[in-house]
Amino acid sequence: MRSVRSRARSGRAAAKPARQRARSVSRASSGQRRRGKGGPGVFGRLWLALSAFFSWRNPVTWLFACLLLVVLAGILIAGGYVRRAGEASRRTVTAVMADAGFGIGSVRISGNTRTDPKDIFTALGFAPGQSIFGANVQAARRHLLSLEWVADAEVRRQYPDLVTVSIVERQPFAMWETPEGTYVVERSGRTIGLFDPGSFPHLPVLLGQGAPQGAAELVDAVSAHRATAARVVGYARVSDRRWNLLLNDGVVVKLPEDGWRKQLDLLEHLIVDKAVLERDISEIDLRVPDNYFFVLRNGQKQQQPTKGNAA
Repeated sequence: MRSVRSRARSGRAAAKPARQRARSVSRASSGQRRRGKGGPGVFGRLWLALSAFFSWRNPVTWLFACLLLVVLAGILIAGGYVRRAGEASRRTVTAVMADAGFGIGSVRISGNTRTDPKDIFTALGFAPGQSIFGANVQAARRHLLSLEWVADAEVRRQYPDLVTVSIVERQPFAMWETPEGTYVVERSGRTIGLFDPGSFPHLPVLLGQGAPQGAAELVDAVSAHRATAARVVGYARVSDRRWNLLLNDGVVVKLPEDGWRKQLDLLEHLIVDKAVLERDISEIDLRVPDNYFFVLRNGQKQQQPTKGNAA
């Protein structure tokens, strides 16, 4: 009995390694079959390679993403999508604010005497009922400054629905006659615009190239001499160096380039004390300091010393 049992045990013991080897061979062959059947193909390997290359840990991935965003933003801007979206948003906000009581209800203008209110409203460019927040007051001011009479302007919002406009107008100083027409000029010499010569009959008349730039000092000096100022009808600039005074009786008074203030005093003396304008003269030449000349209407020329009696 013992021998039979021992042989049976030895047989089972010998059979175990054989079964284990068979199982391992079966598992290996099964694994090989599974790998051969379910392993990654060409596209799978390509996907795995791309996934590894474009990993967020890779700096190239971030660079590519940034470049893509820049390209997309450029396309949106070039196509006008961003601008249209912004305009649509502004229109929506404007409509909402206007409905809420912040629409422009009135515009109050002050300081304009020569500027037409219609021109001011056109320059402002505000639409009735427009949102007061959407009113571009800086652009409105620039447009107002382009009007010929406007020297300065201030445009302000007063919530909820009022816009105030303060105008500072240019001050006309003289009329400048040119081949192109008659300009109204400021005291500084800056031209305001072309006007009819009869529009400002009280203004002095300037003639000659460069006359507006140097006329203020002479006009002020002449106005201080009552008799002379009452007879002057024009100021003619000669060669952009000196002045001639044009008197109302057709007499031309020639002033020197320098020292003309002293010669104005002499002219006042001749008019008031010597009654030179009562004579038949066409010209008074005061360009020489020590002598002055009369030119009669018949062309005759008379010379007189400055400190002597007039003929």
